[in-house]
Amino acid sequence: MAAPPADSPPPGRKPFALRLDPALHAAIERCAAAELRSVNAEIEALLREALARRGIQVAAPAPARRGRPPRG
Repeated sequence: MAAPPADSPPPGRKPFALRLDPALHAAIERCAAAELRSVNAEIEALLREALARRGIQVAAPAPARRGRPPRG
């Protein structure tokens, strides 16, 4: 079985294009760096926090897979 292309999103992830004000993007980059996260992971965390404040339940994300992918 062939592996998915390197630029394809992980299974279960939905790619989404987002236009941001440069100042907002810079602020998110600073937050992400402080939390040792990627900008994408920081945006996802901020969205989850905002939804939780509104009382909207979101299933917990699957734990990140660590290490090398299996040989195959």
